[in-house]
Amino acid sequence: MITGPGLSADEIALYDRQIRLWGAQAQQRIRSANILLVSLRALGTEIAKNLTLAGIRSLTIIDNDPVTEEDLGTQYFIREEDVGKPRAEAAIPRIQEMNPRVQITSGGSLDELKLRNQSYYAPFDCVIACDHDFDTLFNINSRARLASRPFYAAGIHGFYGYIFADLVCHEFVIEREKSNVTTPIGPESLTRSVLSTTKRKDHDGKNIEIVKKQEKYCPLVLANSSELAPEILANRRKLKSVPALLPCLRALFEFQRAHNGRLPEHTQRDLAEFTQLASTTNEILGALADTLRSEFLRSFIQNIGAEMVPTAAFVGGRLSEDVINVLGKREQPIQNFALFDGDSLEGKIYSLYTPPPEVAMAMGNEQGLVPMTSLDGVGIRMGDPTMFMANGLGGNMT
Repeated sequence: MITGPGLSADEIALYDRQIRLWGAQAQQRIRSANILLVSLRALGTEIAKNLTLAGIRSLTIIDNDPVTEEDLGTQYFIREEDVGKPRAEAAIPRIQEMNPRVQITSGGSLDELKLRNQSYYAPFDCVIACDHDFDTLFNINSRARLASRPFYAAGIHGFYGYIFADLVCHEFVIEREKSNVTTPIGPESLTRSVLSTTKRKDHDGKNIEIVKKQEKYCPLVLANSSELAPEILANRRKLKSVPALLPCLRALFEFQRAHNGRLPEHTQRDLAEFTQLASTTNEILGALADTLRSEFLRSFIQNIGAEMVPTAAFVGGRLSEDVINVLGKREQPIQNFALFDGDSLEGKIYSLYTPPPEVAMAMGNEQGLVPMTSLDGVGIRMGDPTMFMANGLGGNMT
């Protein structure tokens, strides 16, 4: 949890540039933050680097997979002599060298994490899971949400990448030059509300408006079955700009759910199934039928599972920036899917929001939540209060 005294003189000197950028109060919150990072592949490596340099309090890394020769081409904290060692154990000493003030530890294996209940997540100020299949992300997101902890999921596939954010309910402040129009208190959108406004003068004498806002989120399991936002569905011009990457990523989640987490292979059967899933998820989104172009489908399928350092750097940098803003309670956070297309060099954010039913959240217990083993159609029915089930109430839902 974010607590602790003010910054020391040494810390002010060390983080001088950052303090000038986002202020001493935000840096103090960052310095007190404990982060859980699940996976240390190319994307996780970038995130670990960024947050360590930002000066968080501690970083716990979950990744006991053995280092492979392929890792040497995408992970700069690993050396040839590390091949065969647990990935986190091999990388931590070199991550630590970047900022000795940060406590960096290994949190064990992913299998161990899946067995832990929400109390494990309570000490962390943010949970980040990279490059995992949907059921693993569901597992982590469910427990983090029960502990009221911000959760990020992210992944890269060659030229393409995504970030998903579930911050549960997040308050933040935006400072801007005050206009002649008063900012109204109350709802701004389905997910965002203005809580209060104040003003001050800056060093040049300009009037600055300080706007406090609240953003509400839904878990990944609901976002994954949500349609596009009403303002997009009602505007054909906006519908035309929806990228094919969005239904393709959701189709990939569904494929992995049906195949025990594996990625599609370049077989006629897998390609046909993935194409059908992409078409179905595109329809669920409410996107135009011609959003899915055959040339994009071909490119996306060819990129699935590939790690590219430039993509990891961009997606990891964008996610780290959002985490830092969330910890500092400043600026508008991602709501809730951010996409990156390295072919077109575009990055777009889409709000896929279905209000989480309170009854579903109440079903969790100290044993945590488990994914359903069978689902109705491609995605869980929107707003279905039976989407979660506790181990103590009879095991997996069928």
